[in-house]
Amino acid sequence: LFLVAGPASAATPAVKAALRKLVRALPEPFRGPAEAAAASLVMDPQRWGSSRVEHRPPPRFLDELQDAVIRGVQVRLGYVDSTGAETGRTVHPLGIVAKGPLWYLVCGTEAGRRTFRIDRVSSADPTGDPVHRPGGFDLAESWREIADEVDRRRTPLEIQATCTVSGMARLRMVLGDRLEVGGSTTDGRIEVVIRGYNEYALAGELAGLVEWLEVTGPAGVRDRLASIGGALVERYG
Repeated sequence: LFLVAGPASAATPAVKAALRKLVRALPEPFRGPAEAAAASLVMDPQRWGSSRVEHRPPPRFLDELQDAVIRGVQVRLGYVDSTGAETGRTVHPLGIVAKGPLWYLVCGTEAGRRTFRIDRVSSADPTGDPVHRPGGFDLAESWREIADEVDRRRTPLEIQATCTVSGMARLRMVLGDRLEVGGSTTDGRIEVVIRGYNEYALAGELAGLVEWLEVTGPAGVRDRLASIGGALVERYG
């Protein structure tokens, strides 16, 4: 109960208040594990990019790693990276995050804080040694920093544009958190900054928004949009 509806999850304020009362009513030996369970999991429903919705079964070592987080014990972790190379290391499990259909382990290592996809974990053996937990560590805040950094790496290009007020809702729907909204221009349009992977991909994505959006820079994206417009006129004009 504490694991799925604790303070670090998406529980409502009423549920969280009820759980706090329940903690106070528990016998002393159970309070620590209950609070640890409540803080061990973050649910992040926002998927990476625009990937399709898909169902995945829970990864093999999810229960073992969740247990290690709650008990506060180090784990000898076997891990297969995106290239297929397998490595082993001892980690300090700090929390579990569900990001769409994917599960991640946030942990401390000799090289600092690291995040591992749990479906790539090939072994998980608790050592019995206590986890060294950074003072003031907050899983939800830590995950926000990690997710922001990943999004920045996935979308390194930034463009500047202006958008009509009537087009802002559509822009937000299409771009999500890749959109940063600025101030108003003298003609009543809204200044925005949009992130994307590269000029080619971003121009293709924005071409359908030309009714509301004007890209002001960089020049490469404007040139690519003009090329798309020319191709559309040639084919359909």
